Amino acid sequence: MAKRMFFMLAVVVIVVAGLGFVKYRQIQTAIAQGSSFAPPPDAVTTVVAKSETWPSTLDVIGTTAAIQGVTVSADLPGVVDKIHFESGEAVHAGDVLVELDTRQERAQLAAAESDRDLARINSERDRQLVKEGVIAQTQFDNSSAQQKSTEAKVGEIKATIERKTIRAPFSGILGIRQINLGQYLAAGQAIVSLQALNPIYVNFGVPQQQSSLVRTGRTLLLTSDDVPGVEFKGRVTAIDSVVNEATRNIQVQATLPNPGGKLRPGMFVQVALGLGANREVIALPASAINYAPYGDSVFVVTNDKDPKGNRKVRQQFVKVEGSRGDQVAVVSGLNSGDEVVSSGVFKLRNGAAVQVNNKVQPPNNPKPKPEDS
Repeated sequence: MAKRMFFMLAVVVIVVAGLGFVKYRQIQTAIAQGSSFAPPPDAVTTVVAKSETWPSTLDVIGTTAAIQGVTVSADLPGVVDKIHFESGEAVHAGDVLVELDTRQERAQLAAAESDRDLARINSERDRQLVKEGVIAQTQFDNSSAQQKSTEAKVGEIKATIERKTIRAPFSGILGIRQINLGQYLAAGQAIVSLQALNPIYVNFGVPQQQSSLVRTGRTLLLTSDDVPGVEFKGRVTAIDSVVNEATRNIQVQATLPNPGGKLRPGMFVQVALGLGANREVIALPASAINYAPYGDSVFVVTNDKDPKGNRKVRQQFVKVEGSRGDQVAVVSGLNSGDEVVSSGVFKLRNGAAVQVNNKVQPPNNPKPKPEDS
């Protein structure tokens, strides 16, 4: 009985040992396979970094404003008698826009002119009589003063009639009409907006760090998504004397031609302000830049290879300043001739293996057309 039990125990030990040895070999094999495993390379496109000369510009957002712009309103109260304009019409300085009813004032003018004529006759008669000594000088002075008073009254009524004829104060484009025939207008009530559109202002802010580079007379280029394919050229005409405490920007105003009135007051526009001499930059597609709070970077393809022969990438921090179309200007951190990953950077890490396929490249046009967007 004891021999049988001893034999069975020995058999169990041998079986367990065999199973343990097999499992050990399996684990050793898995560890060896894991240590030699390499993730598949990431497919990317690349571009060779080249040095280019870019104009030194500051790209900011501006707002257009009319050289002259007012809301034409009624100077005196009255009823609209005639309207001489249409909404959106171009007018010249002095053109009559609206006439208010002046029947009452014209009746008053007729009476005042009659009183003026009578006072003039009396004054002339008293002038002769005082020369002949028939009347006292005081009576002549009274009649002379009465004549001047009636003439002033006539002038006052004529001025009132003229003020009820509302004219364009300058040449420009009218807005939407806000009145109708027969409507009673209170003093100061809006009639229509009037804007002078050519030339036009553009106002924008410049950071205080670069405000010393801005000078009156510097040129700028202006573009707008609402006017595709058109560049407007202008010059800086005024610089504010103070820096805004909230934004730490200084306000700058430029003037530019606006033929055809393509730009309208209040439009947002992109402004490229020239700051002086040109600069050497490396232009890369915007898709090549990996933006991050701790710094912007790109991935440079190196000559290091993984066990399967795939090239590896190195993360390189760079400094970018400005953009032009699809391109971003890199001013430091890269050398001309470096092969830079132009798409697929979001899935890379430092030392990752890549497979370059440049059959399809990301946009890299300094002046893309709207239809390419």
